[in-house]
Amino acid sequence: VQLVESGGRLVEAGDSLRLSCVASGRTFLSSTMGWFRQAPGKEREFVAAVNANSDNTYYADSVKGRFTISRDNAKNSVYLQMGSLKPEDTAVYYCAGDISPRGVIVVSAEAYDYWGQGTQVTVSS
Repeated sequence: VQLVESGGRLVEAGDSLRLSCVASGRTFLSSTMGWFRQAPGKEREFVAAVNANSDNTYYADSVKGRFTISRDNAKNSVYLQMGSLKPEDTAVYYCAGDISPRGVIVVSAEAYDYWGQGTQVTVSS
């Protein structure tokens, strides 16, 4: 499965931005999909995830109430709608897929089996 992210760019604090991730292959349909981010000099961190049929989502505390994850299985796509952006949201954002049938969302990057190349989001103050 290949993932291609898009939508990252330079924005100002308080702005909104929507990231997209398009997947190739049918594995996407049964995968839990997550967004992670990595700022310079920091560890990659979990942002949000949605399970295969969209009836369960989970967010990091740092983005809860500001970001919304969604997916469109007909388009093999997952999205991250980001609002009230802050300078500390600046990072490379990665889309990732977890093919395990564990039935729960996990936040560990090690649990995810395939990754996109990332898209840069920069929030200026």
